[in-house]
Amino acid sequence: MINGVSWTANVLTLFPEVFPGTLGASIIGKALKDGRWKLNKVNIRDFSNDRYGHIDASPYGGGEGMIIRPDVISSALDSLIGLNENVPIFCLSPRGKLVNQDLIKEIIAKPNAIFLCGRYEGVDQRVIDSYDMQEISICDSVLAGGEVATMAVIESCVRLLPNVLGNPQSAQSDTFSNYLLEHDQYTFPEKWNCLPVPGVLLTGNHVKIDAFKENKSKNITKTRRPDLWAKYVAQSLQK
Repeated sequence: MINGVSWTANVLTLFPEVFPGTLGASIIGKALKDGRWKLNKVNIRDFSNDRYGHIDASPYGGGEGMIIRPDVISSALDSLIGLNENVPIFCLSPRGKLVNQDLIKEIIAKPNAIFLCGRYEGVDQRVIDSYDMQEISICDSVLAGGEVATMAVIESCVRLLPNVLGNPQSAQSDTFSNYLLEHDQYTFPEKWNCLPVPGVLLTGNHVKIDAFKENKSKNITKTRRPDLWAKYVAQSLQK
């Protein structure tokens, strides 16, 4: 923890005005206001090296769109890395490794992280390689830029920080926390549209309730995410 802040998200973006966006709402926004985490926005355009503010150029070898220049990104990164040479750098890209809960835990294990929001046709590969960036993605689809994806990753990180969730046990039962998807949830009224709440949830027998929830999680995972189910089975065999 640095000066009372347990984790800092540094965001390099061409559109700093969109932040904090959803990160300023609900429990994530409250944690930001309370100083449990810090958001540091860096405008990539501030590091352009010409009077016209150019930050991109056409790709060598031809192709559509424009590429963000490596010298511009390098200058922006160097302004941050001086604060912490071991800070991990993540480039949000549709070709990146899919984010999962294990990666989120790795990210918050260090006090700082840098997130580069890609735009246009991408970022010059030389700067990605030179700074040993990890390219990551939140889904198998293409967004207009990395800002929305970055917000999603940061939200996943912040909710795992100490004293952010009202009930710390909530994070332990999250979907993906043990390779199982979350079980079905029910609330008041007890009967809605002629559909009742499963009777076992009304018994007060927590052994039976826990077994019911676990079986639901297993069945849902097996059906919807066989890849996660395989990991869960492998993990169970190691115990």
